[in-house]
Amino acid sequence: MADDIYIEMECAQFTKTGQAACGDDVRFLNVERENRYIAALSDGLGSGVKAHVLSNMTTTMALRFLQSNMPTLESVEIMMDSLPVCEVRKISYATFSLFDFSLGGRAKILEMGNPGYIHLRGVEEIAPVAERHVVSVHWPDRTVRECEADFRPGDRIVMCSDGVTQAGLGESRELKFGLRRSGVLRLARERISAEPGMSARDLSNYIARASINITRGICRDDVSCVVIYVRHPRVMRVLTGPPFHTENDGEFARQAGLGEEHVVVCGGTTANILERELGAKVKISLSDMRSAGSLPPAGRMPGVALATEGILTLGRVLSALEEHRPPDGEPAAAKEILKRFAAHDRIEFVVGTKVNECHQDPNIPQELELRRSVVRRLAGVLEREYRKTVKLNFY
Repeated sequence: MADDIYIEMECAQFTKTGQAACGDDVRFLNVERENRYIAALSDGLGSGVKAHVLSNMTTTMALRFLQSNMPTLESVEIMMDSLPVCEVRKISYATFSLFDFSLGGRAKILEMGNPGYIHLRGVEEIAPVAERHVVSVHWPDRTVRECEADFRPGDRIVMCSDGVTQAGLGESRELKFGLRRSGVLRLARERISAEPGMSARDLSNYIARASINITRGICRDDVSCVVIYVRHPRVMRVLTGPPFHTENDGEFARQAGLGEEHVVVCGGTTANILERELGAKVKISLSDMRSAGSLPPAGRMPGVALATEGILTLGRVLSALEEHRPPDGEPAAAKEILKRFAAHDRIEFVVGTKVNECHQDPNIPQELELRRSVVRRLAGVLEREYRKTVKLNFY
């Protein structure tokens, strides 16, 4: 089941206008050995640096306690004991929403002070399987809501800070009490109805931006929207470099049979092998040449989304990922690959290990590294910084 299910966890976040730091904090953790996924959202009281430090402290503790399987009430009480209390309002300096899900089991959701989470199956709201309210012995005035929920592919969880649900508070008669949880539910349903396969990234961005648009682009509070999407994984395959043994060329070329939108070929020799083995031809249009920028133009091949130059293009993609540069500022070939990385969950690199002799020339730039080195660095940054699952296959 683990191979058939993917948990996409994404957050859209905006800082209160005029503040240097966001008072909300969001963290994600994938415990691979347990096929377990954990998310934590905390809203620090007020805004600015102080709120940021306290919300960060809350999410850090929460992830450690959840990962260690410490009893719920014990974990919550330690967190409450660790957080200061506002002298004026007599409430904790940070609220939280926690999500803990193991593949093949139920999800546990813990909430204190944040708007109630939303569980959607398509556009239908799903009630928790079990729900209880826990009162701390040390803090009898604070209640923690503990819920369990069953999940199946296509389900989504939406969790927000009150910067979303209170957006537009008092702005008009319709928004006398702000957007509220019901407004978030309505926004989510509208977007999912229009685009049933919408990613967690896009849905979280849509809800967060919609809350800001209510106040004409001014953030009156820190805004955070977390969306967790349980679905079948989207797999992408990158073929690069010729196989070490030419007798493996046919098997190597057949790896391109994943589906046109999910395959990218990087390297002229690699493309030549596919042309020969699959009977397809790479075509480069005039518009591709005009938009190429500083990299060689990308071509199109039947059954393949993109056919690009090899090491220069992969190197440019690597630097963009490492520096978190947006795709739109990159040359066309790198931009297309970056966008496809973002749209897929599992990236499979099929790497030929035959050494290109021109890469051994001492006169070429130092940046032109061996293909295997670049691919390994790509795999590392995709897993570490972008929470992608990466598989390397060498030929």
